[in-house]
Amino acid sequence: MTNWKQSVIDEYRANGGKVGGYFANTPLLRLHTSGAKSGQQRVNPVAYVMDGERLLIIASKGGADSHPDWYFNLLANPIVTVELGTEKFRARATPVTEGPERDRLYALMVARNPGFAEYETKAKRKIPAILLERV
Repeated sequence: MTNWKQSVIDEYRANGGKVGGYFANTPLLRLHTSGAKSGQQRVNPVAYVMDGERLLIIASKGGADSHPDWYFNLLANPIVTVELGTEKFRARATPVTEGPERDRLYALMVARNPGFAEYETKAKRKIPAILLERV
């Protein structure tokens, strides 16, 4: 895990889900996945918005041409653990990869976090939206 990611995770945990710096105004959750190959637990800070009762996250990887590792983990193991502030719960991850629903969800994230618009234009791939529903 990179020092940057670990520092965001530590700050999130220490402050009940709030972080400063670059992510000060971005709602974040902590996504726990099981490694697709290793089965080891992985934790990643991820921006989210609400879509009704569901949490929406985007596998943007900052607009990189490849998906983030956590995306492959949740494809292999769709039951994940989510930390939202001080609450922790299990959820089912459902990728939405194309069509009008994917576009609607992506636009929802862009409306809250405009930087995601740049990620979409920068990436040479269709960036998946993922819905997280409590189980």
